[in-house]
Amino acid sequence: MEAALWPWLHLLTLMCIFISGTLAFDTVRGTKPSITNDTLRDDPVGRLKVYVYELPTRYNKEVVERDERCLAHMFAAEIFLHEFLLSSPVRTLKPEEADWFFTPVYTTCDLTKNGLPLPFKSPRMMRSAIHYISTQWPYWNRTEGADHFFIVPHDFGACFHYKEEKAIERGILRVLRRSTLVQTFGQSYHVCMQQGSIVVPPYAPTKRIMEHLIPPSTPRSIFAYFRGLFYDVGNDPEGGYYARGARASIWENFKNNPLFDLSTEHPATYYEDMQRAIFCLCPLGWAPWSPRLVEAVVFGCIPVIIADDIVLPFADVIPWIEIGVFLAEDDVPKLDTILASLSATEVLKKQKALANVSIKQAMLFPQPSLPNDGFHQILNGLARKLPHHPSIYLQEGTRVLNWTAGPPADLQPW
Repeated sequence: MEAALWPWLHLLTLMCIFISGTLAFDTVRGTKPSITNDTLRDDPVGRLKVYVYELPTRYNKEVVERDERCLAHMFAAEIFLHEFLLSSPVRTLKPEEADWFFTPVYTTCDLTKNGLPLPFKSPRMMRSAIHYISTQWPYWNRTEGADHFFIVPHDFGACFHYKEEKAIERGILRVLRRSTLVQTFGQSYHVCMQQGSIVVPPYAPTKRIMEHLIPPSTPRSIFAYFRGLFYDVGNDPEGGYYARGARASIWENFKNNPLFDLSTEHPATYYEDMQRAIFCLCPLGWAPWSPRLVEAVVFGCIPVIIADDIVLPFADVIPWIEIGVFLAEDDVPKLDTILASLSATEVLKKQKALANVSIKQAMLFPQPSLPNDGFHQILNGLARKLPHHPSIYLQEGTRVLNWTAGPPADLQPW
């Protein structure tokens, strides 16, 4: 009996420890940030030059004008990266001296009434934009895109479909297969995860986050917190497929556990509640990631990452092992025991690592930009891929990519 009670007693002990909240940006209060990884603080200026193609506005500006909700949804990084690059010191107006070329095409702004992106036109739109740059400038044709990067923040990146089996069947858009992809999707050994891709966090509105900060002395009185779907009845009526059953398992095992604050409802105090929580559950949904991963890190809530084989944002510079807890999907029923095994010292150590300002800023795409933010991490990732290997340059007249391959609908004009 005593052995069975130990995990619960340990959980209660952790709950009784006064663990203070952490301000999203300590620099606001003049606190010197801790340094977990100096690479996060690299300055990309002087290390690379980027040429931004000037496309007809139907590929970008007009898309946003038709539906301004695009400016706030979780894929909006494609819009703000474009705006950032236009005024960035790394931008060059001389394409002959560029290390990288960027094509500003907004492929996630075709939204449903509920604000969900429909990617069905995205392949045609992207193919059309690439056809345009390849006929108006000579630079694409030298490498067939090997020195070009594209941001594709869909659920399954450049596979351009929100259902995994359809995304796998389609594969990465063929004309993008020599390019570097900047994508929110990241999963090891997956056909939609291209080698050399730069995985970034989903977009979370920085201004709105900053408006909901609470005093850093506020105790963290919630043990484990989650708001979101457990069952997606509309798209997975039989259950078990959505989130590979992980979310359903969370609900069935812990819905009556007083230490777990679980609900499908998003209260007005959602951001404040995360700042009062010790652990924030970050299970996969239809894709391995979600905006709550960003929110947890920014609010100093230890992310409990439940997504097998996930590739996390900027994983080469953010020490995810130090700031998070990783749980196999099959181990969800043991979630309480696993969290109970963490000592107060381990919890405090992770919270201290989470307090690093550079880590928080790396998870955001603020306007205006801030040092070390997500924009700069993308540029640093591109800089680390330089210099380009001579083999990327093709002999004149040589072709590698097959423009005529792909699903018939993708090949239609846009």
